[in-house]
Amino acid sequence: MKMQIDPAPDNIARYADMFTALGSESRLRVVRLLLSAHPQGLVVGEIQKALGTSPSTLSHHLERLRHERLVTVKRESTFLRYSVNAPVLQDLLSFLVSECCSRNRAVRPDVVLEICRGC
Repeated sequence: MKMQIDPAPDNIARYADMFTALGSESRLRVVRLLLSAHPQGLVVGEIQKALGTSPSTLSHHLERLRHERLVTVKRESTFLRYSVNAPVLQDLLSFLVSECCSRNRAVRPDVVLEICRGC
């Protein structure tokens, strides 16, 4: 199934907000860590230990990522388990690829495919 990318102004703003959230080094580290733990995700204590971040700072970053729907959170007893929101990340990447590869071919599609094959 081919994903339809809607470049409507409200979606452009949504994508821009997602890229802004990912533009923080700390938040990008959180997303990379959660990607490495996909699909089960990690509880907050595991994220904190892996990144060496203070609880309040980590809470701020996780909330920003959650607000942009880049991560999801599920309560497990007294723990909060965070996971990447794979469909939203896929949507964001599809938007970017459609702009750079499909429309004007600024990036060669075969290069993108080769990168994906290496994953």
